[in-house]
Amino acid sequence: MRVRIRLSRGTKVRQKRRKDKPVALALASLLTPASVMACVLAFWRLAADVKVTNQFPITDGLFSHWQVWVSGAAILQLCAVVLNRYGNPQPVIQDSVDKESASVFFDSRF
Repeated sequence: MRVRIRLSRGTKVRQKRRKDKPVALALASLLTPASVMACVLAFWRLAADVKVTNQFPITDGLFSHWQVWVSGAAILQLCAVVLNRYGNPQPVIQDSVDKESASVFFDSRF
């Protein structure tokens, strides 16, 4: 005995256009300089520990350690990369050389 279950076709699932792409790209472009600044503060603290530069302005607390600044810079940059990929999910790679002119460079006679 065969049992057939007939399911009706529902609405097609369409991928909605993300409306917050520009916000994600803007935030990602602001996170990269913040990451660079955190990295600069980390190297300043490290250089202050070795007595190469002047004293670091934050002398005690959590942010007085260079490891915190390096990890903060890495996290900020990781967030910027994730937001850039969210804003531009599939980058378009354009051909830099036309196919007709490419045959001139790769001629089989030589």
